[in-house]
Amino acid sequence: MIRVLSVVGTRPNFIKIGALHHAFSAHPALLPRLIHTGQHYDARMSEVFFDQLELPQPDQYLGVGSGSHAAQTAATMVALEKVFLDEKPDLVVVVGDVNSTLAGALVAAKLHLPMVHVEAGLRSFDRRMPEEINRLVTDALADVLYVTEQSGLDNLKREGVADEKVCFVGNVMIDSLVRFREKAAALKTAGGFGLAPKAYVLMTMHRPANVDDPVNLARLVEIVHTITARVPVIFPVHPRTRNRLAAEGHLDALDALSGLHLIEPIGYLEFLSLMADAGLLVTDSGGIQEETTFLKVPCVTLRDSTERPVTITLGTNEMLPLDVDPITDAVQRAFAGQWKQGQTPPLWDGHAATRIADDIVDRFGA
Repeated sequence: MIRVLSVVGTRPNFIKIGALHHAFSAHPALLPRLIHTGQHYDARMSEVFFDQLELPQPDQYLGVGSGSHAAQTAATMVALEKVFLDEKPDLVVVVGDVNSTLAGALVAAKLHLPMVHVEAGLRSFDRRMPEEINRLVTDALADVLYVTEQSGLDNLKREGVADEKVCFVGNVMIDSLVRFREKAAALKTAGGFGLAPKAYVLMTMHRPANVDDPVNLARLVEIVHTITARVPVIFPVHPRTRNRLAAEGHLDALDALSGLHLIEPIGYLEFLSLMADAGLLVTDSGGIQEETTFLKVPCVTLRDSTERPVTITLGTNEMLPLDVDPITDAVQRAFAGQWKQGQTPPLWDGHAATRIADDIVDRFGA
């Protein structure tokens, strides 16, 4: 048996690890162990995802909590070093690009433990994004790099990564979506807000560049007002975003805005239900670009770079600046049925995690 230790810490990673853990558990040659760093520790951001993704309780919960990037990464490394020494895994699995990912990669490398990176090779080419630094370092340390899209293969080749270390497997985020899509659809979450399918905008926003800068946050608030004047908006507000809105004096005005449903973070299934039924997504999230591409739902990403270009070249995503005019035009096009249809990227078929499990056994079984 190959003792596989998966490190997870944040909401997007729960979705990816969910698919992987199910595939690992089903493989007779793998013994999976799950370590939750506690980077996302709020019940709405953590426990509900474990329940809805049918994940077992983590084998160890580290409770590192929040802090600066340096403090959070350092605390996670200290905690993970003890876990790795105690667990003695044959293989460490890290996913995505968060601080828990970086910490797991660094500790595994220092302890000379084999380590694989799921969702490798993605690049925004913007080193102001902490996730970009995490991706670059993790990929440099990984023994095997599992890639979701063609750009990942191109980036790793350009960076000189040996071909035998790279494996194109598809997207584990889509595995979870495929598995739980019908269960989410049965919730009809939009109806709880009195909204019909395709009659609203779903919005998320949490990137520091958008919400920590007072000027950009004010632009974001103006965009919310503009969209809401045309179509209802459901906006599950990330805790950091809510704190910034309150600190800059925007929260009360948004709360009072007719047509805006400013709500707390919701579970994976509820959000998937809302996403599938939305007329348009407005976001700065990476994973949502992928999910909307698979669902064929129009998506606007309010950033000046994306590490997931396939969502634009093949999918339903458009990247726009934080500016009212182009977003107003996007809303009009989406609700007039004038959005590009998009297509499903290669190997986004719900079986990426199984491919990874099989490849791990082939590579590390001996």
